[in-house]
Amino acid sequence: MSNTLRNPASLFVLLLGAVGVAVTLYAWHLPPFRTSVETTDNAYVRGYVTVISPQLSGYVAEVAVQDFQAVRQGDLIARIDDRIFAQKLAQAEATRDGQKATLANSFQEEKSADAAVGSANAEVASARAALEKAQSDWDRSQRLATTGVVTETVIEANRYNLALAQAGVTKAEAAVEVARQKVATILGTRASLQASVAGAESAVQLAEIDLRNTRIVAPQDGHVGEVGARLGQYVSAGSQLTTLVPDDVWVIANFKETQLDGLKPGQPVEFTVDALGGMALKGHIERFSPATGSEFSVIKTDNATGNFTKIAQRVATRISVDPGQELLSRLSPGMSVVVRVDKLSETDVPAPGNL
Repeated sequence: MSNTLRNPASLFVLLLGAVGVAVTLYAWHLPPFRTSVETTDNAYVRGYVTVISPQLSGYVAEVAVQDFQAVRQGDLIARIDDRIFAQKLAQAEATRDGQKATLANSFQEEKSADAAVGSANAEVASARAALEKAQSDWDRSQRLATTGVVTETVIEANRYNLALAQAGVTKAEAAVEVARQKVATILGTRASLQASVAGAESAVQLAEIDLRNTRIVAPQDGHVGEVGARLGQYVSAGSQLTTLVPDDVWVIANFKETQLDGLKPGQPVEFTVDALGGMALKGHIERFSPATGSEFSVIKTDNATGNFTKIAQRVATRISVDPGQELLSRLSPGMSVVVRVDKLSETDVPAPGNL
């Protein structure tokens, strides 16, 4: 045994074996290298990447941004030729004005019809007065007929006047009913005219929306991606012009299920970013995915057939990035990071709960 220890080659082999065992124990976090710090390099920076698309079809008349340019909410990104949509708005406004004029004419017709009803009532009063006079003349001629004071001609004339007065009353009363029915007809069509005006107003609003939509603007602050729109290009509704990446970012770390024991929302996190030369930033566990990644896959695994090999599943963990850090502005969605969490650390922010 002592000869073996004196042999440099044997001693080197023993040291190499010891180092290998130590590295294996350290890599698998086995005693005496067991640690409370969980680490994963299956982690990436995430952010809201919004596809910017037009709601209308037409030719691109203006492209106001360049690749990767910073924009503010409401800044113009591109503009579609708006001449057709401006004419559609003018046409809709003309139709609306015509419907409003028709509705206003309806109110005027109602006033005229009301006046006609008043005139017809006056005619009824006049006809009834004439009927009373004719009736009085007829009654007088009947009394005097027995004495021979009035001639037969006068009696016939009074009879004719009485019949004519009765017909006049009937005609005047019928005219009153006709005038009232005209008022009812005007009021009955009023609802239809008002509905037409409302429809025309809606058409104007839709035309205004289409005209505004010819200006494609940034929905919020951020940076645009590669701009695919070109001046004079014909684009259709829904076609991708560019993307917008807001400044709000977070980290998604996919921990193995065997690493989750002891992890809690609110625990502090440290992560390094490959693109920043391994510089470290701080964050906190925000919440955990409600299921493992395999449950969200399109093709589900079926472990009920054939031989089974247990594979540790991964659970996505959302990590918020603490504000006020100098390197925060340099984080971009898609960057690779390495996340470290000490399971023994206490939570120092309220736990928001799971998704």
